[in-house]
Amino acid sequence: MTTHSPQTRTGIEFAADLIRQAKHAVILTGAGISTPSGIPDFRSSGTGLWSRDEPLEVASLSTFRTDPSQFFKWFRPLASQMFEARPNSAHLALAALEKRGYIKAIITQNIDILHQKAGSKTVIEMHGTMQTLTCTQCYHKVQAEPYIASFVDCGEIPHCPKCSQVLKPDVILFGEQLPQAAWFSAQREARGCDLMLVAGSSLEVLPVAGLPMQALDRGAHLIIINNTPTYLNVRADVSILDDVATVLPAITERVLNG
Repeated sequence: MTTHSPQTRTGIEFAADLIRQAKHAVILTGAGISTPSGIPDFRSSGTGLWSRDEPLEVASLSTFRTDPSQFFKWFRPLASQMFEARPNSAHLALAALEKRGYIKAIITQNIDILHQKAGSKTVIEMHGTMQTLTCTQCYHKVQAEPYIASFVDCGEIPHCPKCSQVLKPDVILFGEQLPQAAWFSAQREARGCDLMLVAGSSLEVLPVAGLPMQALDRGAHLIIINNTPTYLNVRADVSILDDVATVLPAITERVLNG
């Protein structure tokens, strides 16, 4: 059993009370919720992906268009980690809250599908998804699963079954706009919620980082759970600087069982 500090325990109790009282609670998750599942984040000093690679050189739309093999070479180990990863206790806690009706939607900056693997149903993927691939020539869309093993195991670049051109994972690269439908859905949830809980996000990547402000501007409560402070901690009703993988299960336990 995890032992939390008195400050964290107080935050857990307050957060649970706010969730129980909320009529429309929404979750915003970032990379920090998936690092306990073995998936590296992008910006942590020394361990983040961008501390080792230049993002515009390996993960931009222009790189993919001019040299897709460079992108796939960089992406292969990350794809392997994502497809082998399993939901951790934080993902499972949010799925339990959704199942019981305490939260209405999860807005995620992650592409790892772990919320869905945990059982969450209403997941808005702001930076795309690993579940599908789209042809760069004829725009035919396919499920990623049939192509995963050959790519991860052998490095085989996926090609369209219709026109044989390269298939691009439906993840948002640098230089691409966010998926319009997802962005509209996220804004609708942010503007319509009475509570937003931010979990595992440093709130550094716009425009998603602005969603909690949209909620605050309309009178919603705000809970932030992250290892490091964000620009909105001073505005949050509850701010917990701790591990989401232990804090979210503790909050869920209190919400569901008192």
